[in-house]
Amino acid sequence: MIDTKDIRVIAFDADDTLWDNQSYYDKAEEIFLETLSRFGKTEELAERLFETESRNMPVLGYGAKAVCISMMETALAVSDNTVSPCEMSKIVSTVKSLLSIPTTPLEGVTETLSAIKDSHRWRMILLTKGDMLDQQNKIRRSGLEEFFDKVVIVSSKGEAEYLNLCREENCNPGNLLMVGNSFRSDIQPAVAVGCKAAYIPFHTIWRHEKAEEFEHPDIVRLGTFSDLLKILL
Repeated sequence: MIDTKDIRVIAFDADDTLWDNQSYYDKAEEIFLETLSRFGKTEELAERLFETESRNMPVLGYGAKAVCISMMETALAVSDNTVSPCEMSKIVSTVKSLLSIPTTPLEGVTETLSAIKDSHRWRMILLTKGDMLDQQNKIRRSGLEEFFDKVVIVSSKGEAEYLNLCREENCNPGNLLMVGNSFRSDIQPAVAVGCKAAYIPFHTIWRHEKAEEFEHPDIVRLGTFSDLLKILL
């Protein structure tokens, strides 16, 4: 169990930590693959999409808009520009629906955030990456913004972003606890710069977020979001 006595700031990931996000993206990809099934096998189409997303990520970033462009680009490529307007329209409308997905808090999230907030012991930061407007809208729909002292939306989560957050909060890395579901984005880079981390895996994860997990004295793996209270209070 990690030592939390020196924690002054708690940063929370948003998607798949506070609410379900990836399940909707998984479904959108399923529809994409079904729509293009006449152009190849599911595994081959999925791999082509992954390659396109990986190539586009440095310039498009994350979120539904980036996924939409990558899906359209992939559709044109695998079909040799013969994909029909109807098929393309289905892809676009499917991905566009991701901009209005429900952001109902996961079980225990609201109660846990409320208990942490009521303790008045830590600053609470929402740290999320992705498209600015999309993330802002999801946060608003979730009804959770009131629990946070600050919302930070970044294009990526790496060591630089965690160090910058510590500077903004005027704290040492050891004073910050990062809470999230992605080992690659929420846990590994935070611990690398000296922060502590609470890892709460979600039942599904985007392929681009997969990473080899490891044990570390500053990482605690929790079964549920509510388990945060066991290490804090």
